[in-house]
Amino acid sequence: MTITSAGYVSAEQRGRRRAVKGPGRSTVGASGAFAWMLVATGAAGLVAAWVITIDKFKLLEDPGFTPGCSLNPVVSCGNIMKSEQAAVFGFPNPMLGLVAYGIVIAIGVALLAGARYRRWFWLGLNAGSGFGVIFCTWLQYQSLYAINALCLWCSLAWVATITMLWYVTSHNVRNGILPAPAALRGFFGEFTWVLPVLHIGIIGVLVLTRWWDFWTG
Repeated sequence: MTITSAGYVSAEQRGRRRAVKGPGRSTVGASGAFAWMLVATGAAGLVAAWVITIDKFKLLEDPGFTPGCSLNPVVSCGNIMKSEQAAVFGFPNPMLGLVAYGIVIAIGVALLAGARYRRWFWLGLNAGSGFGVIFCTWLQYQSLYAINALCLWCSLAWVATITMLWYVTSHNVRNGILPAPAALRGFFGEFTWVLPVLHIGIIGVLVLTRWWDFWTG
């Protein structure tokens, strides 16, 4: 078919137009459920970071201050806040969370409003959430085996970040942003929820076994 006065275009030209909107230039949106997931996990992480930051300021003003989530020798936010690991980048860790989780909320709200992003953006979100989980994993190890204490607000941030990572990865695999075989795309399409549940469950088992005598004593 050729171009006519009626505005028809040839199949070849239509192909060229589609090629202009290739992987590097095309945009991808997201479902409402996915957008709400980002808003929810971002909000959970932001609340945790906000509370920890406020308590950190109070602790700096009064070294004798006891945070509300310091419940016993194991669940002791105060011990976490006083540790060197709580400011690994030279400033309190939750200040990083205030920025990062705020960005996640903004992305989720934009998606609810119909925003669509390019492949590099989705890969960046995947990389950012991946860094967040790596950082959380390091903090989990430090908490369990070096500081010997747990922070409930930190745990909330861990759960939020882990959930975010797996669902962002699932979104990118299902939409072809991350290349994957059909079987893996199918798995993510049906069973994404299994991965954060399993991941968080493993952490729960580690916490349970680390202080088994305390929990059962």
